[in-house]
Amino acid sequence: MLQNPTQGKAYISKEEKKIPIDDPSGKWSDLTLLPEWEENFYNVYTVRKHGKWVMLKALKPQYASQEEYRRMLEKEFDTRYNLAHPNIVMVNDLEDVPGVGRAIITDDVYGYSLRRLIDEKRLTPKIVHRLQTQLLDAMEYIQENHIVHHTITPDTIIFTEYNENLKLIDVGYDQTSSLSAQDTRTDIQSYGDVLSEVLDNLPAPLPRLRKIANRCRDKSNSFSSITDLQLAVERRNSSTIYIFLCVFIAVMVGLLVWLSLH
Repeated sequence: MLQNPTQGKAYISKEEKKIPIDDPSGKWSDLTLLPEWEENFYNVYTVRKHGKWVMLKALKPQYASQEEYRRMLEKEFDTRYNLAHPNIVMVNDLEDVPGVGRAIITDDVYGYSLRRLIDEKRLTPKIVHRLQTQLLDAMEYIQENHIVHHTITPDTIIFTEYNENLKLIDVGYDQTSSLSAQDTRTDIQSYGDVLSEVLDNLPAPLPRLRKIANRCRDKSNSFSSITDLQLAVERRNSSTIYIFLCVFIAVMVGLLVWLSLH
């Protein structure tokens, strides 16, 4: 998986300087460029569409007229449009926006990045819990759907302002028939990196989570899958479940044998 080219804005704010937009229909208004969110080939904006805040991802002017980059934008839209997960920012449409050009339209994400929460020492138990549940659920979904994506970092993890729900941004620019073992390892390592940085900035040690984070980053002894990682986080492991199933089956077989004899 490629390194994430997004610079990472600390948070999304509606208080940025607005860009004038010429739209007689009144469909689009309050266009705002988010320079800290720019990527190698894209600019990112917030804007009102029919009065509702959404986000735009559009090619930078120097690439907008080149067919290869237009195809790249459309391919990313095709990949992301099919994603439907509560912890991944939803893509809604691909439209021509006045003053911007062809753009991917996504749900608005109004909240704070994990990067800002770390820097401002605003981590809470709920955020740590979300990283153990919602982030892993989203990563599992990405892998099950064979989505090629940029590395997950604190800059691409957003927590909504009011209920601190986790949302991943910048997810999915291609879909393949299968992911390689290296792709899986990279995801697990990135989770370990994120968790380690969070643990480094907590006031109290969490040795069980630290052990999990260290194992994620250990190339010689890492988890084999996101499922195994989830089981470890839930204080279970595959062998325990396997033993439980074997015992359960043995009990059921014994019960059937007893019933057949009586």
